[in-house]
Amino acid sequence: MNKLPLAKRAKILTLLCEGMSMRAVARTEDVSFNTVAKALVDAGAVCAQMHDELVQGVTASKVQCDEIWSFNYCKQRTVAGAKAAPADAGDIWTWTAIDADSKLIVSYLVGDRSGQTAIELMDDLRGRLANRVQLTTDGHRAYLEAVEGAFGGDIDYAQVIKQYGPTPSPAGRYSPAECTGIKKVSVEGNPDMKQANTSFVEAHNKTMRMHMRRFTRLTNGHSKKVANHVHMVALYTLFYNFIRTHSKLRMTPAMQAGIATTFMSFEDVIARIDAAQTPKVRGPYKKRATA
Repeated sequence: MNKLPLAKRAKILTLLCEGMSMRAVARTEDVSFNTVAKALVDAGAVCAQMHDELVQGVTASKVQCDEIWSFNYCKQRTVAGAKAAPADAGDIWTWTAIDADSKLIVSYLVGDRSGQTAIELMDDLRGRLANRVQLTTDGHRAYLEAVEGAFGGDIDYAQVIKQYGPTPSPAGRYSPAECTGIKKVSVEGNPDMKQANTSFVEAHNKTMRMHMRRFTRLTNGHSKKVANHVHMVALYTLFYNFIRTHSKLRMTPAMQAGIATTFMSFEDVIARIDAAQTPKVRGPYKKRATA
């Protein structure tokens, strides 16, 4: 099977993580859209596996969680009137849990905004931590049961609840009400309320929107397949944790967190892809003896 040169394959993955759409990457690199799509699917599957293997036993002191909105095919409110909308059309939420010190994405999950998704995220987060942490989330009620179920009393947990004023009139498409203040609530354990905030994870939401075209608002770069959305988030997460130099840390978050000693590259990801796709070599055929 013909394969693109290694440098071009790595360039495709790099451009996907630098905010370009799949069709823009195909035009830039003079390859077919299907080639870019296959590169995303293959890399996304491998990156998810690598995250599961490498992000383990994380030592952290403060973890922040948040959810970021996007959509597949069309927004939830227009699904009913959309033409040929697939069954999974509508809003998508990407949940992230970030170590406030190393900026490492410890856990992530793509799903809806339900309590079940919150439970899955917290169960995954608990399995990756090596010690008791202080956890801060927003006031989303789904976190309450999820944190209790995953950590029990072995956590210092606080919520930061934002208080909003009246909705602006006339309301713009992305014009939320003005935040008039916040209220910090101690939920479990003994959290340091001075350290209770979601500033780092909310700042990372902006980073995600900058690096993944399908998160950019008011464009047609949104996801058309949920599976590709999940693959892109997995690819970005490995890129952010292990490949990209963090501007403040001057190293990767994984290096800062102590789970990596050097920079990774997309060539490492491609080597893993090729190894997984290498066909097994069968031994010579031997005719079985007949009675």
